[in-house]
Amino acid sequence: MRNDDELQGVTLLGNQHVQYSDQYNPEVLETFPNKHPENEYLVTFNCPEFTTLCPKTGQPDFGHLYISYIPRTRMVESKSLKLYLFSFRNHGDFHEDCVNIIMKDLVKLMDPKYLEVTGWFMPRGGISIYPFANYADKEHEALKQQRLAEQFSRVYER
Repeated sequence: MRNDDELQGVTLLGNQHVQYSDQYNPEVLETFPNKHPENEYLVTFNCPEFTTLCPKTGQPDFGHLYISYIPRTRMVESKSLKLYLFSFRNHGDFHEDCVNIIMKDLVKLMDPKYLEVTGWFMPRGGISIYPFANYADKEHEALKQQRLAEQFSRVYER
C-alpha cells in the first residue's frame, strides 16, 4: 500500500470538487513515484474519447489516443491525465500538433525511459489522420526507431 509521502502531490484523485478545464492546461498533470524503477515495464493508456478543435474552422475533431511509456522514477496519475486530455476540448490545433504536444508534456513531466503517443482520428472530409510521436532516452533509441518503422505498416491495418 502507498504511504502518504508517496501520494503527496496527488490532489485530484478522489477530489469531488475538481474543475474540468476546457482550455489547454498541462499544469493539471500530476505524478507519483514508481515503486518498481528496477523493472522494465510498459504502461498503456487507452483514450477513446479525445476531442479537439480544427484550428481553422473551429469544428470538432474526434480521436482515439494510445499513450504508452516505460517509466523511470515518476508515473503520471490517470485522473490528472484524463483532465489534461479534456483540456484539449476547445484547443485549436492540428492532429499532428496535439500528439506531439502531449508527448512533449508527458516527457517533461515524467522523464520516462520511453514514451509514445498514437492518434487515430475520425475522418473529416473523407480523410483519417493517424499521427505517431515517440521519445526515447539513449538506452531505448533502438526501440524508438523500431516502433517508428512499425507504424508505416500498421496504419494500413485500420
